[in-house]
Amino acid sequence: MDRSQLINTARNGLAGLGHGQLGVPLLLLVMLAMMMLPIPAFLLDVFFTFNIALSIVVLLVCVYALRPLDFAVFPTILLVATLMRLALNVASTRVVMLHGQEGHGAAGKVIQ
Repeated sequence: MDRSQLINTARNGLAGLGHGQLGVPLLLLVMLAMMMLPIPAFLLDVFFTFNIALSIVVLLVCVYALRPLDFAVFPTILLVATLMRLALNVASTRVVMLHGQEGHGAAGKVIQ
């Protein structure tokens, strides 16, 4: 796969999240639910793994972008990723505070 094809694929995939009719509201509802509802440790691990994978993908796309306009959606992706990390931080803190007495595995395997 050529660099330009990789950048176009990432840009189209990530831009669809911001310009879709249900993408942003659904993502905001999921982030609010993560902060309000108790999340099981397994689901917290899945969200942390997804967050790390998203960070790696964004980093690689930024490194391989030849022109600044190749990744013009970067500020939006950065904002959404920051909000997702904030929601994960609140959710993991909530799990640790509520179930911390159960031991190291109470908050999942990724947090350890």
